[in-house]
Amino acid sequence: MAADPRLVVLGFDSLEQARAAWTSARRLRSRRRLDLADGALVWRDESGQIMVHRLASPPRTAALGGAVCGGVLGTVFFAPVIGVGLGAGLGALVGRVFGPGVDETQIRRVAGHLQPGRAVVFALVRHSGDEAVDDVVAALRPHRPRVIMSTLPAGRQRRLTEALDRRAASA
Repeated sequence: MAADPRLVVLGFDSLEQARAAWTSARRLRSRRRLDLADGALVWRDESGQIMVHRLASPPRTAALGGAVCGGVLGTVFFAPVIGVGLGAGLGALVGRVFGPGVDETQIRRVAGHLQPGRAVVFALVRHSGDEAVDDVVAALRPHRPRVIMSTLPAGRQRRLTEALDRRAASA
């Protein structure tokens, strides 16, 4: 059985740094070096408004997949509208049960503490092997992130914080 996804929240001094880190994480994800269940880039603009850009919404993605499958099956049985509705509903339910995303309440709580111009990245990590951790740290370190919070075991969180903090010595 796979381990539960672990949440890591990284803080950045600017939206530009967070966007660059977000791009790096997406690149690692596409190369299968980082297995993300979900993620969000959150920032407070200069006017004080909170902005959220989601990596994906597992229930929404599952609902879309369910709607497509339901539509195809519905067409075969001459009831495409019913098939789309049932497929979307079942897909959303499956996505909600089996595909946890970053909790919206958690996003809003952390975002409420952001100063204008600052940003955070939420990463819900399914799995990270030791060899991939070095790649992730190397990709993120130039963007100067700080670990705001995580659901990692204490030892792993401390190692991550220390690895990202080495930027002061190497920068």
